[in-house]
Amino acid sequence: MKLNVRVNRKRPESMTRQIREQLNALIEAGDLAVGTLLPSERELANSLKVARNVVRGAYEQLMDAGKIRSEGRKGRSVRSSNNARKRTSSKTSKSSKARKK
Repeated sequence: MKLNVRVNRKRPESMTRQIREQLNALIEAGDLAVGTLLPSERELANSLKVARNVVRGAYEQLMDAGKIRSEGRKGRSVRSSNNARKRTSSKTSKSSKARKK
């Protein structure tokens, strides 16, 4: 899969942040549909000519934000934004229940 993601080494933002923000924008705009498999860390790193840990960091941050999910050996895919909201709201409700006790 070819993504329209670019890294500018002269920008003050880290390359990880640049990749994360571009992927997030593609997801938010609907250019990457729910369930779409993302390129592997190695593929994207090679195409951008960056280290794999740069791509891994961007993917991990998107996973923490609930934008993508890992499907084991199958790879990472775009996650439904509804799932991300449910996960966040369930965490909030659990913490508020704990405070009431």
